[in-house]
Amino acid sequence: MENLRLCESDYHFMTVIWDHEPLHSRELVELCASELGWKKPTTYTTLKKLCEKGFAQNIDTVVSSLVPREKVQTYASEHFVEHTFRGSLPGFLAAFLGGKTITEEEAAELKCLIDAHRED
Repeated sequence: MENLRLCESDYHFMTVIWDHEPLHSRELVELCASELGWKKPTTYTTLKKLCEKGFAQNIDTVVSSLVPREKVQTYASEHFVEHTFRGSLPGFLAAFLGGKTITEEEAAELKCLIDAHRED
């Protein structure tokens, strides 16, 4: 899989785009000011960087994503499990749950996910 890693600030920036796209760059500046506390130059610098990396595009001042949020989340999740738990999904789940309990509904949803992704 290609490198879809985003640092935390870039991920928050992309979240603004994903949540509001397509949007005019001036609207992006306003949203980044209110949601991230960023100034105009920071927004435009980050937008330029993420356009160069292929995450977003700015065509005629209309900004949109080129990479879906789900694809970035999948990459980050896989990287985290691989790096932290040597690829062990059960190890990740055990650490994540850490003695917590889950509802019957959550357990059923997890079972459905597991069944849908099980190798035959």
